[in-house]
Amino acid sequence: MEKTEVFAEGLHLPECPRWHDGVLWISDMWGNAVYRYDADGSRHEVQRFDTDEDPGGLGWLPDGSLLVVGMEGRVVYRLDPSGAREVHADLKAHAPWQCNDMIVSADGNAYVSQFGYDLWGGTTERETTELLRVKADGAVDVVAEDLSVPNGMALSDDGSTLYVAECGRSRVSCFDVEGNGALRNGRVFGDLAPAADARIPVSPPDGICLDEAGAIWAADPIGRRVVRAEPGGRITDEIPLDIDPLAVVLGGQDRRTLFICASGQHHKPARVPEAMGRIDVVTVDVPGAGRP
Repeated sequence: MEKTEVFAEGLHLPECPRWHDGVLWISDMWGNAVYRYDADGSRHEVQRFDTDEDPGGLGWLPDGSLLVVGMEGRVVYRLDPSGAREVHADLKAHAPWQCNDMIVSADGNAYVSQFGYDLWGGTTERETTELLRVKADGAVDVVAEDLSVPNGMALSDDGSTLYVAECGRSRVSCFDVEGNGALRNGRVFGDLAPAADARIPVSPPDGICLDEAGAIWAADPIGRRVVRAEPGGRITDEIPLDIDPLAVVLGGQDRRTLFICASGQHHKPARVPEAMGRIDVVTVDVPGAGRP
């Protein structure tokens, strides 16, 4: 495997990368903006939020409207092609603390993850929580329970399997997706062993993506690495970084370019104003599949 190269810099907390319509999209959570990148690294601002709102997961409805998770506001925003923004769904009834990532299926079902406790304020103990679904019409319901800090997600090509990174259990879980978008048959895809030199002996997967062989690429910020894991959790590839990787997506013309969002900081109460984040790229052997 080739060494990583820097694709883009000058970001605060780059997260939730998506390969869509032949370009890269990301949320700069602490930069309060959503960006789109051309192949040459040129950056375009898609939407800017106030400083009290952190944009998170991204996805698209069948009509082309962009959905963005408002992490602090605990809502999902809808941006029409002109850029006009409105609240698509209010999640507060099911999300007592910040929301996080999101994956949107071809038929417009948006699955939204949440921390489940006061991650930044530290006023509550970590508890298991729910995975939420936002239907295409904005209706909200619970589709899975007993998840420990659910984070990044991926959908298989045919939309029949949803993969969820459970940070709190250092594993990736998966579910069968029924025709109406409900989830069933929750199970463990694989537990992730910690890096040999991990700062603490855990391997919490953050953002994830899927490849054509059915393996998962996952960002491991504690181990400062990105790993490729097969079903069962066996790690086949490991890419070390000098800062904390947060999320990954496979894109490029042949979907063999692994985009790695990373930052020198990821603890909000201690953040500094300097833009310490970047996006690295590396070419991998197996092309990407499904969403994101």
